[in-house]
Amino acid sequence: MLPRHIAMLLALSAAPTLALSLAPTPSFAQDYNRRPSFGTVNLSANFAPDPFVVNVTAGGGLPAERLGGSQCVGSIANAPDVRLNYRAGQGLPLYLSAVSRADVTLVVNLPDGTWACNDDFRGTDPGLIFRRPQSGQYDIWIGHYDRGSRVPAQLRISEVPPN
Repeated sequence: MLPRHIAMLLALSAAPTLALSLAPTPSFAQDYNRRPSFGTVNLSANFAPDPFVVNVTAGGGLPAERLGGSQCVGSIANAPDVRLNYRAGQGLPLYLSAVSRADVTLVVNLPDGTWACNDDFRGTDPGLIFRRPQSGQYDIWIGHYDRGSRVPAQLRISEVPPN
């Protein structure tokens, strides 16, 4: 009699379609409940230093295009790169941008659950300006066009948008 684990392997090799149908399928949803890969930032209006900079590694294996809208592009990770807890006030805008030597993209899940995305705001660097920002949790991903590839980048958080 064959040991149980060998019998199972033989049965699976004899029925490859069954083995494939039992394989777990990858999840293709951004999970803003996961711990951010590069930390959580807590800022209130009129924060210093401005800009507040977080070094990240941009990119991932999931296509941002599936989030909808023509502005969501590039490949991003499942977990957010950075979580920003922001307290708005004093009529100041909120400016989120990313810079890298590579062409990167920006994907943000806003406090109200909607998505905002950008690609080339200044040259190939992405940026988003929120003239009347919401207080709450902003989950931020920085994407890259080469799926699965990771590149160094910086997230910049500011209340002084470019002219």
